[in-house]
Amino acid sequence: MPELPEVETTCRGIEPHILQHPIAALEVRHWRLRWPIDPELPQRLEGAVIQQVKRRGKYILLGLEQGDLLIHLGMSGSLRVLNNAQAVAKHDHFDLVFSSGLRLRYTDPRRFGALLWQPRSEVHPLLAKLGPEPLSAEFTPEHMIQVCKQRQAAIKAVIMDSHHVVGVGNIYASEALFAAGIDPRRAAGRISAERLHRLHAEIQRILAYAIHRGGTTLRDFVGGDGKPGYFQQELYVYGREGEACKQCQTLLKSVRIGQRSSVFCPQCQR
Repeated sequence: MPELPEVETTCRGIEPHILQHPIAALEVRHWRLRWPIDPELPQRLEGAVIQQVKRRGKYILLGLEQGDLLIHLGMSGSLRVLNNAQAVAKHDHFDLVFSSGLRLRYTDPRRFGALLWQPRSEVHPLLAKLGPEPLSAEFTPEHMIQVCKQRQAAIKAVIMDSHHVVGVGNIYASEALFAAGIDPRRAAGRISAERLHRLHAEIQRILAYAIHRGGTTLRDFVGGDGKPGYFQQELYVYGREGEACKQCQTLLKSVRIGQRSSVFCPQCQR
């Protein structure tokens, strides 16, 4: 699944091509994604100008005068900026067509993404209860300590909960816990403030670096500008079950935490 750095990379990739451009049409080929696309949306968007491209959690928000167009990439979705001559493929579900002649095309083999509308005066229910952005001033070490206080849940489950902090998905939670030397199974409430300070710092460092490197290239993801990310080459634990730890050569193990596989080093992470 595309995670926060991949979504941020997509935003940065598409922004120069669509910002301040009027929408000529929304062409929908498959109306049922994770949620049905509003049949009135094409009419609402016609002539509207993209005033802002931003991200909230894993949602891409295209800001218009009357509201925001919310796009979620789901499990395997991607956005591409194309010219009008580009042929339509099987899993190309909708195009935003601009007066410039370019198209923003959404492709998703699993159809688990979304195209939603948020009026200017409202906050969409999917965004209303999200926690702070991990690279924002609101996400502080003190916030991390308060969130973990007296919690018996595994620390990995806590930092992946979007009510506490948004966008720390499986890849980056695994990598941050390894960098902080914390076992992903450890109860959040039993981790010292000093170690939580370090985990907070590693979450921010790794996410910022992954964004700089263009996200993590997964089987189904390529950046919005058509360029893949390169952070995958630098993963220490994610996807490396049974391989040797890059720090101590111990074989990495995998456990299930919150329905997700979690790879860790039994020697380096305590």
